[in-house]
Amino acid sequence: MEIPAYAKLNLTFEVLDRRNDGFHQVTTIMQTIALADQLQIESHPELSVECEYPELAGEENLVWKAATELATAGGIAPEAKITVQKRIPVGMGLGGGSSDAAAALLGLNKLWDLGLTAEELSPIAAGLGSDVSFFLWGGTALAQGRGEQISPLPPLPSLAISLVFPDISIPNKTATMYSRLTLANFSDGGVTRQMVQLLTSGQFVRESVAGLVFNAFSEVAAQTYPELVKMCREVVEGGGPVMHLCGAGPALFALPTSEEEHQRIADVLQHYSAGVYLVSTVPPDIAGMMALPADG
Repeated sequence: MEIPAYAKLNLTFEVLDRRNDGFHQVTTIMQTIALADQLQIESHPELSVECEYPELAGEENLVWKAATELATAGGIAPEAKITVQKRIPVGMGLGGGSSDAAAALLGLNKLWDLGLTAEELSPIAAGLGSDVSFFLWGGTALAQGRGEQISPLPPLPSLAISLVFPDISIPNKTATMYSRLTLANFSDGGVTRQMVQLLTSGQFVRESVAGLVFNAFSEVAAQTYPELVKMCREVVEGGGPVMHLCGAGPALFALPTSEEEHQRIADVLQHYSAGVYLVSTVPPDIAGMMALPADG
């Protein structure tokens, strides 16, 4: 079977407090987008995880842990061959590794005929990582706690998204970015509540959604990646839309009003070593990543 593992954006991302367990209390609205890794899963006498990137093959891939944890929960041996084709850039804040793990849970649940629901898979997903539970559903959802408590929201209509992948990396990025947050970066969740009200009102307004996009990491990212500030400023000065941070960065996204506005981003950033792509939002009926036959 072949399963797509979609990337995500955080339309809002608020950090409320630091928890006693060392994690942070967050409230965030996540959205799957039409950029996806591809997992091929087939029967095999032992567990095997392959990827074109050697550093993401075998036990180093979160997919391996997802398989072993699911097999343990089902009381069976983890027998499968999983091939991961990476299309989501690694370390950009788009949740590729978490999405791969969720796709593995969904696919292996079918391959091994365990019959678990997404709700029953969720505790396993939460143990793998804060974002993994969201990808069991995809679409548009509110995530709370450390990100593992998922409440689906009415799906956004098909919406164009401009993605920018800067030529920037930072070792151990997520932990590093969280460690740089201060009390000044914490909030009370008010922006996310406003976005939830807007999405549940049934009166979608693109401009209103764009006006509420918020990320607690924005200030930290500006200090950590000074080049991002320059890129965002040049895009706006060049007539393009406001750019926002993807997760903990360094990828950026915007909600362009037209293909012409998207093209302005690409034109302005042409002298940077950055990838610029136009994708769209993905609804939950697609992003739920139901396993399909290989010829499907």
